[in-house]
Amino acid sequence: MSGLPEGSPTIRVTAMPSDANPYGDIFGGWLMGQMDLAAGSVASRHARGRAVTIACDAMKFHAPVLVGDEVSVYGRLAAVGTTSMTIEVEAWRRARHAEDACKVTQARFIFVATDADRKPRPVAPLA
Repeated sequence: MSGLPEGSPTIRVTAMPSDANPYGDIFGGWLMGQMDLAAGSVASRHARGRAVTIACDAMKFHAPVLVGDEVSVYGRLAAVGTTSMTIEVEAWRRARHAEDACKVTQARFIFVATDADRKPRPVAPLA
């Protein structure tokens, strides 16, 4: 599994038939949703509270995900503004009964920390 990001995945899930098209390929939207969940976890931890997605860019698909594949999503805090956080996310697939993994997609998600009134609030700088 060389090339995997360091550390543990933020999310690990098995791709199921309900997440796929009739040919057994997983929908890109499902995969993007898993990546948004992982990025949201990283953002809310750093913000120590509510954080909402405001943008996703630079998403590229490198390989398909198939029904039964284990999908590991890695999120890393890349930059912090006054109220915003940029999270770099990579998704990797591993066939159910194999050890080799390959990167299937990557993207950059931007989140904003919000208060109880859903207004932007400051976050700590990047350590």
